[in-house]
Amino acid sequence: MDTTDIIHVDELRRQYRTPRRAPFEAVRGVSFSVRRGELYALLGTNGAGKTSILEVLEGLAVPSSGAVQVLGRDPARDRRFVRPRTGVVLQEGALPSGLTVAETARMWAGTLTAARPVPEALALVDLAHRSDTLVKQLSGGEKRRLDLGLAVLGRPEILFLDEPTAGLDPESRFRTWHLVRNLLDSGTTVFLTTHYLAEAEQLADRVAILHRGQVVRTGTPAEVTAAQPARISFTLAAGVSEPVPDLPGVDVVDTARPTGRSVILHTRDLQRSLTAVLGWAAARQLDLTELDARQASLEEAFLAVATAADPAHEEVPA
Repeated sequence: MDTTDIIHVDELRRQYRTPRRAPFEAVRGVSFSVRRGELYALLGTNGAGKTSILEVLEGLAVPSSGAVQVLGRDPARDRRFVRPRTGVVLQEGALPSGLTVAETARMWAGTLTAARPVPEALALVDLAHRSDTLVKQLSGGEKRRLDLGLAVLGRPEILFLDEPTAGLDPESRFRTWHLVRNLLDSGTTVFLTTHYLAEAEQLADRVAILHRGQVVRTGTPAEVTAAQPARISFTLAAGVSEPVPDLPGVDVVDTARPTGRSVILHTRDLQRSLTAVLGWAAARQLDLTELDARQASLEEAFLAVATAADPAHEEVPA
């Protein structure tokens, strides 16, 4: 194992058994490593196996087979070693609504052996000015920041974030992103699960996409999205009959509308294709309105996996 790996998962499987049904395998031979100091995002549709993996990493469950190491230890067997060195933000917090923010933090700090000062933790998540406010009076975004503040009270080496911005408005989500970046800058390793693909694209050093209990794509966000074609789109004025140039390896969707022609090109070479399109338009003095050219997004790569009938395993070297 690479000595820089802080999490190492090898052929992890989790099987669920019920009395009247055949065993269900939620995680089917998953392997990955997380390097110290990076943000690793685990993505997948509902039921893909994210929570089943996260429970094993947090030491809350044991694998049916395979091996998992967190900080070089088994997170279940060596829980007394691993747990004080990790922080966890669950999908849904259960904070005591009748306590103030400071009282809640002091109560949690009392369960830790080496907690950072409460004022420092609240300042870290931008809640120092709300320390005397009852938890029930906090906004949804403030409650999530308090969850995060409690998770970092123990100065964790690894922070597990399970859907940390679910249900938040855009401003609260961006503020949470800023807090996570600060934690990364301080040396904390972050393991993230999220349904917000833009969140993973903005924050993650590497991502893994789960589908039906298996990792089907992994790499940096740029490497994963490179598997999908780029897109060029524009509108031509009504009455322009000039055909779009035929470019090698480029798929064209040219749709006539009452207000003009809508053209979309899918290409593996964005720069070359865009240069050709602009040259074509300039030579014919055509106006390309609503012109937009962009690489594929992580969301497009994710949807390509999620909608595939039977995706083959594809791994992008990191």
